[in-house]
Amino acid sequence: MRRARPVLRAHPAGPSHGAHPALRTQAALRTQPALRALHAEWTKLRTLPSSWLLLAATVALTFAVGTAAVSSVSTRECASAAACHEDTVKLALTGLWLGQATVLVLGALSMGAEYGTGTVRTTLTAIPRRATVLVSKAAVMAAATGIAAGTAILASLATARWILPANGFTPEAGYPLLSLTDTPTLRAALGSTLFLILIAFLGLGLAVLLRDSAAAITTGLGILYVAPLMSDLLGSPTWKDRLERWAPIPAGLAIRATKDLARLPIGPWPGLGVLAAYALGVLLVGGAIFARRDA
Repeated sequence: MRRARPVLRAHPAGPSHGAHPALRTQAALRTQPALRALHAEWTKLRTLPSSWLLLAATVALTFAVGTAAVSSVSTRECASAAACHEDTVKLALTGLWLGQATVLVLGALSMGAEYGTGTVRTTLTAIPRRATVLVSKAAVMAAATGIAAGTAILASLATARWILPANGFTPEAGYPLLSLTDTPTLRAALGSTLFLILIAFLGLGLAVLLRDSAAAITTGLGILYVAPLMSDLLGSPTWKDRLERWAPIPAGLAIRATKDLARLPIGPWPGLGVLAAYALGVLLVGGAIFARRDA
């Protein structure tokens, strides 16, 4: 008698629950365009040396300028320590003035470089939905910028907490040690992180709109530095107040303030809202044009 052969059952195609995690991840990327787009944008960001250099420069410049500003101010220059009326948190976050430039360049290059090399066509062939491409690029940009900005801001505040008492800014003189348990300080730290993320969005939006890295960076740097310079040069207090209230950078930088808020042209959160309106407005307009024109 012949021995019966065992029947081999074919398993259905596709990953099973016991499949290797890498295979499950690849299957998810194939079936979900949003995840595929996020993975692609993260791959682009982490494989470009310029991205890491710009993120490192953001941390270094923000920290270095903030530390230099804190080190250069002392209560010895005032009649008394209390008479200085220094906003020590705002002073520690002075480095945002330079950190904003590097994140703007990062945002602009993330899209402008694809137009310059022509790889935007490859991107749109792999992921035809342009809104998905742009949202994924903005999400990856926000995560990377947020980590770099948070690192720089926390380091700046921690160093200022150590330096300021030696310069006369002591609790006894009316200057509490900087701490994130203090609500205004926490608001300034979180808001400053959002400030830099919005600047990255501004750079990204300009690159989508102008389709050129150099044009986007030049226009963005003009927005960052020309309006604040004009507000300092204008002789009219009325126009100076208007610029500080409605220009994106002076208004956005109000988020750093923790003292004498009633004297500011615009409050911290409303000021950040003005910057958000500019940055997200440029990004939305650029996205609408991006969805309708040829690559």
